Amino acid sequence: MFNIKVSMLKGIMDFLTVKYQNLNNKFVFMVLLVLSFFIRFPFFFRDYIDRDESTFILVAQSWVDGNLPYTELWDVKPPFVFLFFATVISIFGKSFIAIRAIGALLIALTAYFTYKIGVALSTKKIAFWSAMACVALQSMFGSIQGVMSEHISVVFLMPAIYLVIKNKHWLWLALAGLLMGVSIMVKLNMAYPVLLVGLYLIYYFVKNKEYKNGVFGVTLYGLGIITVILLTIVPYYLQGLQELWWKSVVIAPLDYAGARRYSIFRMMPTFLVVIGFLFYARKKKYLDFKNPSVQILLVSILGVLYSFFKGGRINGHYLILLYPILTILVGIAINKVSFFKKPTIHKMYLLLLLLLPVESYLEYYAVIKHKIERGSFYNGEGITVPKYLIRNNIDTEDILFLGYHIGYWPLGRNPPTKAATHPSNILKHEMFAAYGNPRENKMAELRYIIEDIRPNIIVTRLDRLIFNEKQVRANQYMDIALKERYKVLDTVDKAEIYQRLGQ
Repeated sequence: MFNIKVSMLKGIMDFLTVKYQNLNNKFVFMVLLVLSFFIRFPFFFRDYIDRDESTFILVAQSWVDGNLPYTELWDVKPPFVFLFFATVISIFGKSFIAIRAIGALLIALTAYFTYKIGVALSTKKIAFWSAMACVALQSMFGSIQGVMSEHISVVFLMPAIYLVIKNKHWLWLALAGLLMGVSIMVKLNMAYPVLLVGLYLIYYFVKNKEYKNGVFGVTLYGLGIITVILLTIVPYYLQGLQELWWKSVVIAPLDYAGARRYSIFRMMPTFLVVIGFLFYARKKKYLDFKNPSVQILLVSILGVLYSFFKGGRINGHYLILLYPILTILVGIAINKVSFFKKPTIHKMYLLLLLLLPVESYLEYYAVIKHKIERGSFYNGEGITVPKYLIRNNIDTEDILFLGYHIGYWPLGRNPPTKAATHPSNILKHEMFAAYGNPRENKMAELRYIIEDIRPNIIVTRLDRLIFNEKQVRANQYMDIALKERYKVLDTVDKAEIYQRLGQ
């Protein structure tokens, strides 16, 4: 214990005196972990940060209760997303703090391997600041303070890339393949960068005439990926549900991507920025594109970009898959620009580091204020609405959350149908076939819930459209249904609670 404290103290002194060459791995990881927790800690107490995270928790809880993903509840993600949440829930119970804390640890681990790759390509100084940027970019802006599937996927991708860069012996490539397989079974579109890395390895071994190691290495890399995928099928096969696995894990995401594509012009800015940077860095010789390690990072970036294109959209949290790889190359390039080496710029770096977590500062204030005013750090309608319903002894046997659907979790209830696991999935009828929904379209599903199941309680967002503004027919139907068949029971924070009139 004393040795660890001495090592940490020495690391801090080396950092403060800019002795980057003396930084050790333990100290770097601890700095990244502390930064990750500092930025993300005030968000540990929110009911939900992104609606997808809430859905993952619900499906995971169903798994903990004995139901494989896609059997009782459904969402369009590979099974290892739910395995992560199910593991945390099975150990710590229904704990937002545990889920978010493990999420902060994942981000620190991802950034740590960004650092390790950076050291392999450049200096400890560049690697360190690239890793710090990686933590910040995975933790700020938008709704990425929650635990997203991208956070879980990339924490396996980065050590896999590190192994491929550091040691191309067949044994390490086999391990890299296993990690890549896990990454894919968390986020299916990671198959594209994983495939491109595999093709690059073939090119590398042929070019260097390392045929024997190449055959073993690439084969085991591929077998590692396939092994992980097959392992996810086994529990479904044992229950005769392999078709459900296939349709839910492979077919449904393809149907979803085909039905919900952005215009190419909406995706273009991201492509232009990244490709533009790479071309500029090559032209100015900021990056050595003949270096195999740089080439591996390059094909990984291109693979991620292609996955965005094939997916047909780029949400803010998708970029989590890009940041850890890209920050290394950006850090190397910036270090070669004389402008960024000026002492005044270094001071601006420190100022930027202090100002960047502005969302965290605001959330710290909000959490403390909530504690003073209401006596609890926990906040959000997904917590306050269930408390209201329990406190007032209201029957929640049949309840439909059209907003704040994490509320099912503290109540110990399930959504009324598989499609309602995520409220927006009610209207995504292109995916109904994946789980054998007997209703053929979105309006039939919505009518079945309202007119046949007839939930006693419906929770919506106050003064907000229930569904996306493009879903005009569905919104009109719900407006009429709530007006004619329900009464407003109460308003809790920004949630409106409706109770059904009679039977």
